[in-house]
Amino acid sequence: MNLPLTDPVLLAQDIPDSLVARLRSSGQAVCLRFSWKGDLLASGTAKGTIAIFDLETNGVARKLKGHTNGRTVQSLSWEKSGRYLLSSSIDWKVILWDLKDGSRVRVVSLGAPVYIAELHPQNYLQCVAALYEYRPVLADLTATTPKQHALPNLPKRAPHELDANPEKADAKHFTTVAAFTPTGSHIITGTTKGWLNVISTTTHQTIYSTRLCSKPILLIRLSASGRDLLVNASDTIIRTIKLPDLSSPTLAPDQIRLDVEHKFQDVVNRLSWNHVAFSSSADYVMASTLMNHDIYIWERGHGSLVKILEGPKEELGAVEWHPHRPFVAATGVESGRVYLWSINTPQRWSALAPDFLEVEENEEYIEKEDEFDVQPVEELQKRRLDMEDEEVDVLTVDAEQLEREGGKKGGQGGGGEFFRMPVLLDMNESDSEDEMVAIGTGQFRRKSTAREEREFEDGEEEGDGMGDSGAGVVVQDVEEDTARAGRKRRRP
Repeated sequence: MNLPLTDPVLLAQDIPDSLVARLRSSGQAVCLRFSWKGDLLASGTAKGTIAIFDLETNGVARKLKGHTNGRTVQSLSWEKSGRYLLSSSIDWKVILWDLKDGSRVRVVSLGAPVYIAELHPQNYLQCVAALYEYRPVLADLTATTPKQHALPNLPKRAPHELDANPEKADAKHFTTVAAFTPTGSHIITGTTKGWLNVISTTTHQTIYSTRLCSKPILLIRLSASGRDLLVNASDTIIRTIKLPDLSSPTLAPDQIRLDVEHKFQDVVNRLSWNHVAFSSSADYVMASTLMNHDIYIWERGHGSLVKILEGPKEELGAVEWHPHRPFVAATGVESGRVYLWSINTPQRWSALAPDFLEVEENEEYIEKEDEFDVQPVEELQKRRLDMEDEEVDVLTVDAEQLEREGGKKGGQGGGGEFFRMPVLLDMNESDSEDEMVAIGTGQFRRKSTAREEREFEDGEEEGDGMGDSGAGVVVQDVEEDTARAGRKRRRP
């Protein structure tokens, strides 16, 4: 909407340059994920809660609570239409959320703390998870009782790659991270011994393995096209790898090659990297640094460092790049805030009107003869009354407008249509979770100040007297409250 007001030169920029906002939700943010459309940002906290930010207003659109209190949310994964969100935690559980009403579609205990979990790109009722000191799991959430299929930890080795003592070499060889390819036909995993494994989703067998280093692999990310792989290992080196089309029926397993394209590192200070991400076009690689408050951005064509984003004077944890524009989000390790970087675009006010002229200094303005004529009072009163009679609907979403903005797009899991999350009219942006009370599964409202906790009768719950929890609107029966208060006063 404001693009015509900006400088065309700034619109051509594809790297953010300045800190533009600081977001705060209840709890300390530790992980982030943009929705596929880019209008929402999900944030998982160290307390086990999840906050969904609306990036048009930078406000909290919804708060979700389902993981064990005090257990950190490890990862978040969006379904393509934006309706479903998968969260994982060290409380052993993965939860599939329906953001239409904030309900939990599936809650699955995987038997071990979860490093990371990701939804299948074509089927939101299927996910893969990497577990702490256990085999990765492919979970089918179609049935009420999910089916779990254990995936291999060990790589597929050629005869010349076998160690003299394979049992000792494979001790404590576990998967630390897993991700689907864009079609979902294969799963790419990283291990504690520096191996990358390509696993078939249908046969659950490793078809190819390659060793990048001897240190654990911390994170792998795929570009939007699925042709580029980004790997962060604990040896202070970030690697980019060109992926073949693994879904091609003519590609044999012995023809797969995962060769390193570029290596990014700080050879002077030997910095370690907390988190890495591709840009929206995969032309740039971004990383946050350990014990440092800077974000490094490299250009992939020549592998050169092109930008260092400076922001808050604290270490940054998870970083994410917006899927469609130069917009970066990161979490602060100490404060738990969410920081946003973008391009600072001064507006061109001359675009508001064709005869509007910008001047560098004040000039004397000569008004027109009829420019400030006094209008009759009767006419002004009539205009005001006509405006009062006009009804303004701020809640109904125009279907044609939705089709113009996003159209019928999205993943198979969302029914093939674009999803817009309902607005919760009573949602607040408080820093304190003590001001919020649960009114349903994953639903919250501000704690009422009209009735204290001691006023509730025996057996009465604080959630009584509320209406539809999916809409998040509190409905109180005034007559019932008055009668209840009268009964309390008549008690001896």
